[in-house]
Amino acid sequence: EVQLVESGGGLVQPGGSLRLSCAASGFAFSALDMVWVRQAPGKGLEWVSTLSGGGRTANYADSVKGRFTISRDNAKNTLYLQMNSLKVEDTAIYYCAISSNWSTRGQGTQVTVSS
Repeated sequence: EVQLVESGGGLVQPGGSLRLSCAASGFAFSALDMVWVRQAPGKGLEWVSTLSGGGRTANYADSVKGRFTISRDNAKNTLYLQMNSLKVEDTAIYYCAISSNWSTRGQGTQVTVSS
């Protein structure tokens, strides 16, 4: 059974940083591209970033490019998202998912950026 458990969210002031983690199990983690997606209040899912299985190729939404960094530790079956220079508009629930199947997600982790 595929399981994804996100953690690391919280309340942070604009300009602050957070590091999200996603613990994966039940599938061949290192073989699959992974994504971070987010859902702001009252809005649909928004793609944030994708990282290839080997960790060499990363892509970012324009809204987070230069501020967020996606990474993974395949030995620990864990995906990360380092978020710097956070903005109010980054406020959302953040989920990790397998790139080819966003419907399987964890419970998400809430990120709130507010002064």
